[in-house]
Amino acid sequence: MNICGIEIKGSEAIIALASLDGQALGHLPLATKKIALDDDDDANNVRRFAAQVAAFVREQGIERIAIKKRSKKGEFAGGPTTFKIEGVLQLLDGCEVSLLSPQTLNAQYKKHAFDLPATLNKYQHEAYKTACAALIKQ
Repeated sequence: MNICGIEIKGSEAIIALASLDGQALGHLPLATKKIALDDDDDANNVRRFAAQVAAFVREQGIERIAIKKRSKKGEFAGGPTTFKIEGVLQLLDGCEVSLLSPQTLNAQYKKHAFDLPATLNKYQHEAYKTACAALIKQ
């Protein structure tokens, strides 16, 4: 089974695809590592972002997405753009989307100690951890 892990940072959706074969977790390298939403005040840009994400999901045959949840309030609260990105992702047709808290991700990572492959860029680590935690949790 494959799952797409996403961490939303600023105006970007950072992507990592993970697979579970028996008990072995693996990274599936992709050409697309992030998708950006430019100037979220312009509705055309939001539509363009939604079309890019939908095309990516369709081309990669992704049926499940796991998103690292952001705080809604407090010092580390996500900005308004991150919530627009999350909304676009949750509205994707034919794709199951789940949100995982940072606490869940850290607990799964400590419990199962899965490796971070060298094929990942450092900025993709949280997205990959999100995908792996979702695969293990199911």
